[in-house]
Amino acid sequence: MSDSPAAQVPALSLADEAKDPDAFAAALGGSFERYGFAVVSDHGVPADLIARAWAMTEAFFALPEETKRQYLVEGGGGARGYTPFKTEIAKGATHVDLKEFWHVGRELAKGHRFEGQMTPNVWPDQPEGFRDTFIELFAAFDTAGDRLLSAIARHLGLAPDWFDPAVKDGNSVLRLLHYPPIPADAPGVRAGAHEDINLITLLLGAEEAGLELLDKDGNWLAIKPPEGAMVVNVGDMLQRLTNHVLPSTTHRVVNPPPERRGHSRYSMPFFLHPAPDFLIETLPQTITAKNPDRYPTSITSHDYLYERLVEIGLIKK
Repeated sequence: MSDSPAAQVPALSLADEAKDPDAFAAALGGSFERYGFAVVSDHGVPADLIARAWAMTEAFFALPEETKRQYLVEGGGGARGYTPFKTEIAKGATHVDLKEFWHVGRELAKGHRFEGQMTPNVWPDQPEGFRDTFIELFAAFDTAGDRLLSAIARHLGLAPDWFDPAVKDGNSVLRLLHYPPIPADAPGVRAGAHEDINLITLLLGAEEAGLELLDKDGNWLAIKPPEGAMVVNVGDMLQRLTNHVLPSTTHRVVNPPPERRGHSRYSMPFFLHPAPDFLIETLPQTITAKNPDRYPTSITSHDYLYERLVEIGLIKK
């Protein structure tokens, strides 16, 4: 692993959002404008729920490979269920990522208008309680995400509830990530340099070293959040919506030092997406003489997501 300096991303408390929404919005927006990342504690996701989710994650990935592969949805683009080790590749990378993962999406009522665009969840038979745990965790992430989007809206001069209709029934995905132990001479990195596709990503598990962001000067900076804090970053959809005022920063997960390569690494990112029919259209207040509109043609979030999933190899054209 490279000996990267730590990024000076300020640690914010979501509890401050209730006390002084404008100050919290300014701090969050400032961190995003500088780094594309923020570190947020007191995020409201219960610690006992997180502990249960970690236990379930470890138990699932410890199952035999043939058992896990029963939940691989062929042709599903990794949208739900299990995606095996060495499947995903960062755009432009030469080595596949050293990870396997599981995706949980939003539970929709039968006959929902997005039924054709958001596939049903796949649930394993074991470990017991897996489904209930991750439905509860998905909802907790959803709540935290709504509060963060409200702060982002304030920072952009929008109404605090501006994102509410955009993300109601949004195509968000909770990913359970396992980076298995690797040999000392493993090529590449655990997750190649990439940007996220969605509006914002809420990540648990970054306390284990490895996550790095690419700073504006071209240096890689390590992200080292306090125990239990969430790392939140801007995705490409929000970057496009804000005309790059809020940048989607390139990041990666590097291999650990040789003495830690025999250990697994786990993390849980929640990729917060808008609804499939949300139109990503440049916000007028982000267009200036110095920052002309980079995206005069709008696109739905569904079409944008499809384009990007093809690029990273999860959907084969």
